[in-house]
Amino acid sequence: MTDVDAPSGGDDSPAFIAPVAMENDPDALFAGDRGTLDAAVRRVLVRILQRRFLVAENSPAEWKLLLEHQQMIESRLNDLFVRLVVDHARGVAYKEQVRSDELDVPILLKDEAYSRAETLVLVYLRTVFQRETTAGTASARVDVEEVEQTVLTYFSESDGTRASQQRAVRTAIARLDREGIIEEESEGRYRIGPLIEIVLSAEVLRDLQRWLEEQVTDAAASAPADALEEELV
Repeated sequence: MTDVDAPSGGDDSPAFIAPVAMENDPDALFAGDRGTLDAAVRRVLVRILQRRFLVAENSPAEWKLLLEHQQMIESRLNDLFVRLVVDHARGVAYKEQVRSDELDVPILLKDEAYSRAETLVLVYLRTVFQRETTAGTASARVDVEEVEQTVLTYFSESDGTRASQQRAVRTAIARLDREGIIEEESEGRYRIGPLIEIVLSAEVLRDLQRWLEEQVTDAAASAPADALEEELV
């Protein structure tokens, strides 16, 4: 959608591409735009890149556009060595960094590891979600106090004061809320979303639970006898 002007001189004069004003190029969204996607689809592509997850329940309009233009959005992401994963059953879409031993792949997406407190909160949330869904409950919910009460049992004196431990747990809950893994329905009460199953698969959950059990066992074995007696009372 650009006009190629005829050379001003003889046959040896090079042709050039004249700039086109936006008002004469209705498909352009901004000056110099060479994109081919509609504005709404571009926004969905940006949301996928910006967010860790796109949840159908929270963003129905964007989810609908994603499904309608999934192949095109996948193509754009693949150009960046990024893979799109669409979980239709859970209504969740997310991106993954492509990694290959045979291909030199520049890494665009950096792994954001969860802190110890965040991992402990995730394990508890995943356990509650699994228990409730197995029992046939439509939605799993937790109160911040019960999350704190359980998670703090896995902290030791070396993890700081009780106040700092509580802050760590509250900070972890806030991050998981921002990521859409949990949703605050009322003050201090959260609904656990299906994202928890993606973040922590059943296999990873079992490994973490086993690791936590070992931590508790080791701590108990090294504790003084009177402390053990008090714990048993």
